[in-house]
Amino acid sequence: MAANTNEAFLKRALVTGAAGGLGREVAIQLAMRGCAVGIADINAAGTAETARQVEAVGGQVLEIVGDFTLEGAPEAAVDKVVARWGGIDILVNNAGYGVIEPFLESSYRSWTRTLALNVTALAMASKAAGRVMREQRAGRIVNITSPGSRMALPDYTAYTASKAGVDSITRALAVALAPYGVLVNSLAPGMMDTEMQRSTEVELARVNGRSNDLQAFLDERTRRVPLGRRAEIAEVAESVVWLCLDSPPYMTAERLNMSGGLDKD
Repeated sequence: MAANTNEAFLKRALVTGAAGGLGREVAIQLAMRGCAVGIADINAAGTAETARQVEAVGGQVLEIVGDFTLEGAPEAAVDKVVARWGGIDILVNNAGYGVIEPFLESSYRSWTRTLALNVTALAMASKAAGRVMREQRAGRIVNITSPGSRMALPDYTAYTASKAGVDSITRALAVALAPYGVLVNSLAPGMMDTEMQRSTEVELARVNGRSNDLQAFLDERTRRVPLGRRAEIAEVAESVVWLCLDSPPYMTAERLNMSGGLDKD
């Protein structure tokens, strides 16, 4: 894709969890398609690096650093995008958190932190953006869910439960905003080479007594994917951008699987 170097932009976007991984790649690809991009994350250094990369492809960028689990923070991020560019056309709810804990040893803190970011913050950002999009009578919201939302994973239950919540919010919000021409869909990526994925699998290996043969453990997990490989971040981001810009205007309340056949409808 060619970089857009014009001052004008096609769409105004906010991407959460954009300090690295999938969020960073989505922000860059949106910028390359001519979008002005707000990038939000708690990691200031990572957010600054994403901003640098967005600007390197000719994009307009707004850095927003903050903790989305704090009351009012998601709404404030949306307000900053609207104040900067006069509206918001795209919201990508990518920010996520998860911790490996056997269910019977799980802590109140891990549950509240996971649900606060993955469910409540997503809902509040969607509410704020949805109100603006309702007045514009146009817009697209894309929520990042997980194949785990439909699996029994007793070492990762808070995360999978939160992603089931994302699926539910996606359906409800799509129906609420449909009369105003606003589309709400989700994407469920499979295994990717991101920092969160790596740390999760290291912890999974530890919990399962496989720390001494970590690579063999990772290879076993990869072999479960019907396509026989892990997803590249760029190809998953392309699917997110497709939902943001190119998917049909009759497509809403849908879940797009991007898991190499791991998650089957």
